[in-house]
Amino acid sequence: MRNPYAVYPPETPGAYDTYTAQYTGDPAPASGPALGLYDIAPSAVATDEPLLPRQHPLPAGPQDGRPGGDSDGDGRRTARRRRGGTAAVPGAEKPDTLRKLVPQALVVAFLAGGTSAFVANDKAIELSVDGAPRTLHTFADDVTELLEQEGVHIGEHDLVAPGPGQALASGDEVVVRYGRPVVLTLDGRRRQVWTTAQTVGGALKQFGVRAEGAYLSASRSSAIGRKGLTLDVRTERTLTVMADGREHTIRTNAATVEEAVGEAGITLGAEDTLSVPLDSFPRDGQTVTVMRITGSKEVREEPIDFRVIRRNDASLFKGTEEVERAGVKGSRRVTYVLRTVNGVKQKPKRLSEEIAREPVDQVARVGTKTMPTSVAGADGLNWDGLAQCESGGRANATDPTGTYGGLYQFDRQTWQSLGGKGAAHEAPAAEQTFRAKKLYVQRGASPWPHCGRRL
Repeated sequence: MRNPYAVYPPETPGAYDTYTAQYTGDPAPASGPALGLYDIAPSAVATDEPLLPRQHPLPAGPQDGRPGGDSDGDGRRTARRRRGGTAAVPGAEKPDTLRKLVPQALVVAFLAGGTSAFVANDKAIELSVDGAPRTLHTFADDVTELLEQEGVHIGEHDLVAPGPGQALASGDEVVVRYGRPVVLTLDGRRRQVWTTAQTVGGALKQFGVRAEGAYLSASRSSAIGRKGLTLDVRTERTLTVMADGREHTIRTNAATVEEAVGEAGITLGAEDTLSVPLDSFPRDGQTVTVMRITGSKEVREEPIDFRVIRRNDASLFKGTEEVERAGVKGSRRVTYVLRTVNGVKQKPKRLSEEIAREPVDQVARVGTKTMPTSVAGADGLNWDGLAQCESGGRANATDPTGTYGGLYQFDRQTWQSLGGKGAAHEAPAAEQTFRAKKLYVQRGASPWPHCGRRL
């Protein structure tokens, strides 16, 4: 039986070269596809010899110790001769073996390449989520793709290392730490912060808070869940308290100044106070002074001024005012608190008051009548000269005894006899001149024995 995988030469003048899988000589094949590594020559006759991959031609000369020439080639050329001597046309037909072998070779090549790619893309990654590590295999190219495949959702306060989008290689470690909200009151100041720590101690370390000697509303080992927690921290501070002439310096994590003063061993009296509010937060390096206060009460009677009510009166000349009812002052009782602070008296503080006696209003009549300026027989005289001589021209002038007053130095009796009210120096200058003219008509210049000649 002939071997179906053997290659035989065609009987045409051209020869088929088993080394190159090509025809040589003339004529060349008229048509047909180029031959490859496992291609078979057209019209080849099967033999019992197996099909081998195409070999490169050997150089001329002795091979394996044989004399020159290609003895193996001679054997192959002998095998190409068809029995019967019938010549075959190249490309005239394709045997069934060619149709079977080409697809099988392609499938083998594809499977070999796909397996290599599969093995190359598979990566062994260690993923740690909130401190829980696990090793997994993935085809993800980067961190973002890996987290999406594993259902790990990242927020803006979460930590991912390496960062999102970073390329992955087999053996890499990816760490995820979820952010947790913490409502932190640190030394009296409240704010919300975020941490990836899972315990209070870890969070304090992240925040840079020195916890030694501090007051913590939760222990350092307390867990912080995904929903977060509220934490009050008061660090240890130095406070100086001045009391009773002595200085007390302490280290404290007290919440108020009053509490810190108590820790210093100082007792506050009922009226004692501090230089800062008792409920204020003690600051590091702060000095607080205790003020010892003693106090008493004192009641004082103080006057209340009366009101003056003025009413117009047409019977009085303008510029004239007469008191119809004299006013009376009232009085009030005022209670004051007298304090001493560290032995020093303070300004009295008004505590309360009550009316002891109501004041009585004063009522006065105010003239509206026009003052006459003309007196027959006296208008043409030098009244300015007389006033300058008697009083220096001052309407409110009085002599040293208080008996005489005004421009013309009237005594009270003479002034009132002429219709004046009160004393002359209390009346307007025009009224004084008018009444002086009336006096001149009655008595001439005799009321002014020294200055009358000026008229």
